Amino acid sequence: MSGRSIYDLASPDVAELIGRNGTAVMPFGSVEQHGSHLPCGTDTMAAELVAAEVAERLDAIVVPAGPYGVTPIHAGHPGTISLRRDVFEAYLANLCQEMVAMGAKTFVFVNWHEGNIASLDAVATDLQESEDVLVVTAHACYVAQRIYSPAGGELTHGGGIETLAVLAHDPDLFHAGRISEPSRPEGAEELDAMRRSREVYGYITDVTEIADDGWYGNPAWADQERASQFATTVADEIVTTVESILKIRRRGS
Repeated sequence: MSGRSIYDLASPDVAELIGRNGTAVMPFGSVEQHGSHLPCGTDTMAAELVAAEVAERLDAIVVPAGPYGVTPIHAGHPGTISLRRDVFEAYLANLCQEMVAMGAKTFVFVNWHEGNIASLDAVATDLQESEDVLVVTAHACYVAQRIYSPAGGELTHGGGIETLAVLAHDPDLFHAGRISEPSRPEGAEELDAMRRSREVYGYITDVTEIADDGWYGNPAWADQERASQFATTVADEIVTTVESILKIRRRGS
């Protein structure tokens, strides 16, 4: 994953790295169906790739939270494992408390799965209120959407941007020969836009409401050239904003 991952480091090296600036970068994704052409771990792969690059720029330790997330919308499809919110939040809070005990003062959550957002916000605000720490959350999927949309990239479930992330992780996991034209029910585009609105929105509780086959988009948009720069491109954007936020927060403390 990364030479900065707590998985890879010996105990004294963990202490030394945390001691530099007390920053822990934590990637979050999910394990869920992504059609027949992408692996079920797509979201976690994307988050971990970006988190490794973010940590490199921030001179931070990477603390993986594990592959699973909150994804009931994909329940019932083979390959989907969804954690209950209470389980996910308790587990994450426990991880963060352990890192605080080791000396972590700043947490950067790097997320690639929309279903995790409510839980990440809840844990981050509780942690920051109870401990002398700062938490910044980066939804890398939305950052990627902003970066790639001018070039035709779309943040869809199993579409071009997510295929780009898989190509960056391991091109052999992309099964291009299995792609067929995705089928979508009437009104799917409107429902999808509705659930992602930041103003007035409703909820989708079953992915088949917006995609008959559980995925949609244009995987063919992704290419190896873009994939080779995927993690660094998204991480650069995230780090610029994270550093700005931390500067503001620390100036006010």
